[in-house]
Amino acid sequence: MAPCAECGAAVGSRACGDLFHALLALDHERQAPWGPLHGVSVSCFLFQHPSRLPADDGAMAWALLHAYLEGGLDEVNQLVGQARRGNSHRVKGVPSRVACEAVLPRRDAPPARFSVTIEDVAVDGTFPAEEFAERVRAWAGATVDAWSHCT
Repeated sequence: MAPCAECGAAVGSRACGDLFHALLALDHERQAPWGPLHGVSVSCFLFQHPSRLPADDGAMAWALLHAYLEGGLDEVNQLVGQARRGNSHRVKGVPSRVACEAVLPRRDAPPARFSVTIEDVAVDGTFPAEEFAERVRAWAGATVDAWSHCT
């Protein structure tokens, strides 16, 4: 099977999109270790498959990755809380933007390969709980590292 056109993963029996849907099913159960890392996992996947990035060019996803790598889940939860408060119906006007010190990478020349992909995080396609958090941290680091060399 040919490698994934976007992330370069050596796709096994399941394509990256299929693996992503399997991961989302685990995330939505809201149980550790998958649920708490939902935002980070989605951010990694989006930046490794940039055709799927949202209209904001992934600004929130990029901020989440940096928050996670710099301060772990506590930092991610603070960032998400800030975004929720800014998007509350109680706040008048335009929703606030979440500040991120890291410059959003240009999307015109995305990386062709990443040292860690969803294929690596999935292990055997089941995203085993053992060492899942460590694999996601490596995935986040590989994603930011690859994009940081594109700016």
